[in-house]
Amino acid sequence: MNSVDRTSIPVTTENLDKHALLFDLDGTLAPIAATPQQAHVPAETLQVLGRLHKRAGGALAIVSGRPLAQIDSLVHPLVLCGAGLHGAQWREPDGKIHELPVDTGAVASMVQSLSPMVERWPGLQLEHKGLSLALHYRNAPDHEHDVRIAAESAVQSHADRFVLQPGKMVVEIKPRQASKAAAINRLMGLAPFAGRVPLFAGDDLTDEAGFQAVKALGGVTIKIGEGDTAADFRLPTPAALASWLALL
Repeated sequence: MNSVDRTSIPVTTENLDKHALLFDLDGTLAPIAATPQQAHVPAETLQVLGRLHKRAGGALAIVSGRPLAQIDSLVHPLVLCGAGLHGAQWREPDGKIHELPVDTGAVASMVQSLSPMVERWPGLQLEHKGLSLALHYRNAPDHEHDVRIAAESAVQSHADRFVLQPGKMVVEIKPRQASKAAAINRLMGLAPFAGRVPLFAGDDLTDEAGFQAVKALGGVTIKIGEGDTAADFRLPTPAALASWLALL
């Protein structure tokens, strides 16, 4: 699928009030950075999100692999409902936060298993998210195979509760019952999302389940960047997405 004329995406100023707007964060609203700590959402994009949140009657959410606390930091001063940790956490429109029951002892055990490798190879980063883990190798790409083998080994004895989630230069270990598809379906059952047509934009393998869920609901799916995808539309960069959103 090639990049499309953004005006062909069937969401307009005139029908915006009939849609629910759902966005991944890194690589979608925030350009990919060398490390998770260096990521940021451009100020212009935040301004657009703030206007859209009002125009859509609050039916705008972030669905990300980051914890909710990091999402809040990146979209400050906005406080949006949505899902963190691939749906292991979620904030409802009334502000109430929920978490899936997760064996944090198993997460700590996997940290202990993976830490020696991270210490041995500079450039690797093990991100402990509380209910999940992310093993980043963007700054050590030659170790991709080693990272995948190590992650598979770490999760093996906890495979009844946790699963691997590959992404762009990262392998995540997340609770088995957490997915962006489940997160989106949960949000779409709540006011003001319920009864609207969902739009979901994402950039990574982690977003493909979300695309499938939105398509099953008759919604609009937008892939940001290159790569095979189930999404129906594509924009080349986060900046292109922000520019299209500004038209709304």
